[in-house]
Amino acid sequence: MEDLPNYVPDILEHPLVHFSQRYDWDCGLACILMILDRRQRQTFLSQFQQICDEGQFGKSTWTIDLCYVLKDFNVPHKYLTKTLGANPNHRVNDYYKSYTLDMLRVNNKFRYAEQNGVDVKQCTVNYRFLIDHLGTYGNIILLISASLLYCDLCKFNKLPCEIRITPSYMGHYIVLCGYNKKLQKFMYRNPACKDKVCYIPYQALDRARKANGTDEDIILLYDKAT
Repeated sequence: MEDLPNYVPDILEHPLVHFSQRYDWDCGLACILMILDRRQRQTFLSQFQQICDEGQFGKSTWTIDLCYVLKDFNVPHKYLTKTLGANPNHRVNDYYKSYTLDMLRVNNKFRYAEQNGVDVKQCTVNYRFLIDHLGTYGNIILLISASLLYCDLCKFNKLPCEIRITPSYMGHYIVLCGYNKKLQKFMYRNPACKDKVCYIPYQALDRARKANGTDEDIILLYDKAT
């Protein structure tokens, strides 16, 4: 784990070019598109189907799949998770309907992660760690439970998401892009919504990212050198 400084700003937002997911399965890829530069984004979009085919994930992207895509685009990152490999406890859950098909691919990608230059660490962290990383190094891609995610601003202004996530689809990726210590809220961009920054209290985000099925998957991104 990287050494983090004692001080980070009280308010911080990393500016991003928003990208909305096009389907009900590509939220993780949309998150990657948000953090790529313009040239990389154009390459990704022009080679979208090829990237999916080479990643062998079809319409079922797991966090380790996203890490391999980030590696191919030379994006510095670290993957933190509670479970190394496909968690067998998820086999019976409706939201992992393709678990058996995914298991071999996912486990192989974990097995060969180190030799392929993908940094994976088995651990859990608290929300303070997320704040420190945002304030020091850059954005974070999080796997959360969609049913527990909400935005204080959208709720207040009654702003709907443009893409509806079906109740049976629980796993969802967002980009954590900032925080406000005074309000005790994180800022995030949701690829299921239009171009806006959403706000959620620290504790509410913790519940969403620690829900059953997420394995507390976190991808730390590094805009600055470690």
